[in-house]
Amino acid sequence: MRPDTPADHTTEAERLLRTAAQYPEDHEPLLLQAAAHLELAGDRTRATSLYDSLLSDPDTEHPHLVKALSAANLWEYGHEAEARAIIDGIRVAAPAEAAPWEIAAETLEAHDELEAAHDYFSTALTLLIAPGEEVPYATQSLLTGRHRVRRLMGVTHDAWDELADALHTAAVPLDELHDPKRLWALGSSDPGELRAEITRLRAELGTYRTALSRPFPVAVLHWPEPELRELLTAYPGLGSEYASHPDHLARLEAALRDLHAAGTPNLGIVTGTVPSYEAFAASEAASPSDPDLLPQYATTLAARGRAVPWPPARSAACWCGSGRSYRDCHGHA
Repeated sequence: MRPDTPADHTTEAERLLRTAAQYPEDHEPLLLQAAAHLELAGDRTRATSLYDSLLSDPDTEHPHLVKALSAANLWEYGHEAEARAIIDGIRVAAPAEAAPWEIAAETLEAHDELEAAHDYFSTALTLLIAPGEEVPYATQSLLTGRHRVRRLMGVTHDAWDELADALHTAAVPLDELHDPKRLWALGSSDPGELRAEITRLRAELGTYRTALSRPFPVAVLHWPEPELRELLTAYPGLGSEYASHPDHLARLEAALRDLHAAGTPNLGIVTGTVPSYEAFAASEAASPSDPDLLPQYATTLAARGRAVPWPPARSAACWCGSGRSYRDCHGHA
């Protein structure tokens, strides 16, 4: 059941903090989730403390993401100047991942800084979208956000707006979804307008139920070759699942392509290790030899923030660790 009240969110934050202490190797995504629940509980000062603790840790993997989340939180409880400074710093740092850009741009948008938000989205897209390359899933939301801001600004479509429209697969077109009249209707004092918009939103909600109920990617399990060798040596019964390492990699890519073709969004890859798998099996009071445990292990890794989005950009390194580009490796048609 999803947390609903401030007390529920506080309880969930405490659970995540305990889990982070239990799994220190995954503390970063767990602390970020805990901070989000603290924000929803109204405890923004404590959320800031969690963000600060992550930023003080030299081993934090995604400092720009943490900074963006911290800025959004700070602005909400009166620290606008500090939030702006952080947002400016992210732009100067020019991170290669989409999430910090998106969060910072949406923070500006939420505070009616439409020109600044538009500029932020545009800068990110210029940096992250290579001409002629497929747009990575994580970057598509930047196109959507920029489209929304431009609709609010009342400017005409450009090439990136057309690309956003082309990538949008939901039944309701972006132009309708981002219609300023609809967005402003939610703040209307006219009960009739509010009722009409709520009715439309309820009708559209079914399109998003799957995504809303899954806060982490649909992930498939990848074993690096040394780990797979160790796994099959220790648990030969799993040999029926893995004929060989090349076969494992090929089947993994094929499974992801099938899911993508079926319209499944938010796909990812989690990488397993034998010690981690054995610890998971022990926590489930199950045998590591049980093949039914493998998808559960993958789901747990994804829930703990260990999934890498798929597909990577075609010019980026392949997910398999070969050192070749995805285009020249498993992304080869």
